[in-house]
Amino acid sequence: MVKGVSRQVIVVKEPDPRFFEQAIFILKEDAFGQGVTAEQVLQEARRVADGYVRKNTGPGRLRRRIPGPVYAAAGALGATACWCAAILCQGGLLL
Repeated sequence: MVKGVSRQVIVVKEPDPRFFEQAIFILKEDAFGQGVTAEQVLQEARRVADGYVRKNTGPGRLRRRIPGPVYAAAGALGATACWCAAILCQGGLLL
């Protein structure tokens, strides 16, 4: 535990309630010394939290998640097609 250190934080409650309870931002020591208001800092924190959620959970990202059994079935079909092609290229079926 560190004693004597004080930090300013912004807590954004429920940036996306499906995934997060809250987002916590630790401010730089000179954040308000650059002519930025508290409201502007809060708006930026909300914008960043919303952008992170959209970037990492958007509909495009969810469509790319293919369940494992689908990959297994596709692999099995691909392997079967390769075996059939190899047998047909050798002159037909040997029974």
